[in-house]
Amino acid sequence: MGQEIERKFLVSGEFKPFAKRVVRIVQGYLSSVAERTVRIRVKGDEGFITIKGIGSESGASRFEWEKEIPVSDALELMKLCEPGVIDKTRYLVDVGGHTYEVDEFYGDNDGLVVAEIELSSEDEDFIRPEWLGEEVTGDVKYYNSMLMKHPYKNWQKTYDKH
Repeated sequence: MGQEIERKFLVSGEFKPFAKRVVRIVQGYLSSVAERTVRIRVKGDEGFITIKGIGSESGASRFEWEKEIPVSDALELMKLCEPGVIDKTRYLVDVGGHTYEVDEFYGDNDGLVVAEIELSSEDEDFIRPEWLGEEVTGDVKYYNSMLMKHPYKNWQKTYDKH
């Protein structure tokens, strides 16, 4: 168990040629309330259950607990999830001493590309590659649990679209 510290950005340039690993991810939520999200994820041929707590004031850090589970269990638990599934491809891109996780979304979130970087502290320095766009750390509409409820395709109706 531990604290997750990450910053999140929109992506505004070409990053795919720099990816060291690519994996498809499908996930759903048993609970998507802000105080505690419970996520079920199939990542390639692995299954996971993850619990996240409410974020800090900046939105950069929050409690996270994750456990690997058999993929067959993850697929069964997905049947119990709230409506809406997150489907994305994750690209791992090394920049400096960090790895960016760049997610390209599909389905109702098609067209959205977001990069996250995990840090050891909220004020840790890191290199920002030229394909990194606007920072959206702490903007709840970019949380996967919110994208499930309020997908990117509907943002023109609800939010000012970036």
